[in-house]
Amino acid sequence: MSDKVSLGKYISYILRHHPEAIGITLDEHGWADVQELLAGMNAAGRKIDMELLEEIVATNNKKRYSFNEDKTKIRANQGHSINVDVELKRCTPPDFLWHGTGEKYVSSIDEQGLRPKSRLHVHLSSDYDTAVNVGSRHGKPVVYKVNSGAMERDGYEFYRSENGVWLTGEVPARYMEKV
Repeated sequence: MSDKVSLGKYISYILRHHPEAIGITLDEHGWADVQELLAGMNAAGRKIDMELLEEIVATNNKKRYSFNEDKTKIRANQGHSINVDVELKRCTPPDFLWHGTGEKYVSSIDEQGLRPKSRLHVHLSSDYDTAVNVGSRHGKPVVYKVNSGAMERDGYEFYRSENGVWLTGEVPARYMEKV
């Protein structure tokens, strides 16, 4: 794994789950002070400077992070297990969204639907291929087609993060079809 990829994963870990691991805090909207992040990472033995951080943010294939306008603050776009409000705007989803998972999770999903577990939201993809890629990270991929249009008509709320991931609180099994 390249240093850039390794550092990117560590930044995700810090900004989504454990800012205290390097002695920083996030504000209520998930923003961290960039200079504190850099200092904390360097103190933890993860050598990084502003130039490398900007490169990681710009080139991350999942667009996981955002800077504020003057690049003094940074946050993860979604995927938090800590309670922050990343100021998601409610959106009308397409009629169908997709969820990729590993084969080992199918029986639980078929029974309980999709739950956020330790995260704040369930993550959904706007296309089948992305869902396959996500599912492949968990073993043999299984893809569910989610009737998001029906869910919204029934009162479920949807949000779209900065990087295009669709988010919702849960997906009951009745709205899902294995494909």
